[in-house]
Amino acid sequence: MRPARRALPGRLLCRSCLQHQQRQFASSSSPPKPPPSGLAALPSRQLLAVSGPEATKFLQGIVTANMTNAEGLPRTDAFYSGFLNATGRVVHDIFIYPFQHGRSALAAGEEGYLIEADAGEMARFTKLIKRYKLRAKVTVRNLARDEASVWQAWNEAAPMDIAANESRMVLKDPRAPGLGYRMVQLSWKTPEIDLDSSSEDAYTIRRYLHGVAEGQDEILREQALPLESNMEVMNGIDFHKGCYVGQELTIRTRHRGVVRKRILPCTIYSKDKAPPQTLMYDAECASPESLTADMIPAETSIGRFGKKGRSAGKWLKGVGNIGLGLCRLEIMTDVVLPGEQAAATYKPGNEFVLEWGDEDSKSDVKVKAFVPEWLREALGAQGLVSTGRVNANT
Repeated sequence: MRPARRALPGRLLCRSCLQHQQRQFASSSSPPKPPPSGLAALPSRQLLAVSGPEATKFLQGIVTANMTNAEGLPRTDAFYSGFLNATGRVVHDIFIYPFQHGRSALAAGEEGYLIEADAGEMARFTKLIKRYKLRAKVTVRNLARDEASVWQAWNEAAPMDIAANESRMVLKDPRAPGLGYRMVQLSWKTPEIDLDSSSEDAYTIRRYLHGVAEGQDEILREQALPLESNMEVMNGIDFHKGCYVGQELTIRTRHRGVVRKRILPCTIYSKDKAPPQTLMYDAECASPESLTADMIPAETSIGRFGKKGRSAGKWLKGVGNIGLGLCRLEIMTDVVLPGEQAAATYKPGNEFVLEWGDEDSKSDVKVKAFVPEWLREALGAQGLVSTGRVNANT
């Protein structure tokens, strides 16, 4: 039985209550613009240790990435991956960090893996791992935050090369260029890196600007498809490995289907303003009369402004004036899908709107999707979209 859906904010509020709530949210300023460099702790992520003689074989059957290298040996590099359910829907987006003998504090001296997942879903995640464990010779243990913590480091001004050592595991974030480095610090201490401390809000804003979803508030649990979530172009899926849970639908979609919806970065703007031409974060967008992206209920449908017709996508999550949406490419962007005619439905002058609430407490704001250049290039390189475009304004 599926759990009850979360109630969407704003649905049952009267107009005066909603307006009061909006003024209350808007009166608090949005997070500041992210600094060009920083080191941020990520309390929204947590770690689980899976160790034992059969840890590699066990995880190979349930994750989307390949647990072995070209020689068939267990990987020693950290990587991005995901867990799917039997129908090929994303249950968890994860990072996997291999560790060797000698990390006695992690798993009693055994080899194994640290798996990073959404902290809010960790209890469910642990239960899922144990359900698949059966008779496999593996040990599963949640790590307390003082044992290991997750961090992100970035520097837009200069190249970085952060090395792993005895106190930390390091991965250059493979999901999109410029995101920086992911780290697991194996203690309660702050990593010793020559960067100023920053916040998870700053990391989140940078992630939205790159068009990268994370966690089950954005990659909707047991709803999102991995290809719609861009996991294959973010180096999270190996299409040549053996069987794993959810593989059948994922492979079939890859080889026979066309992915018409994808998670994209979006910006919201007032209905009386012209659409923005570039994706930029505006920390000053909040005012007593304005809506901000965090006030938009999750899964709000995206409609065509001034027109009727099928939904163009749905809103996922945001902050300030930016966020992420699951967008229909042929409606909201100039991307041309294989076998489609250019500009079959997309028109450069079309605008889109988010509307929520009932008749007595309705709110709305315009929304525009952008296709990051890294994503456009990755999709084109893999033959997932045609190379032509209607207009370069996305």
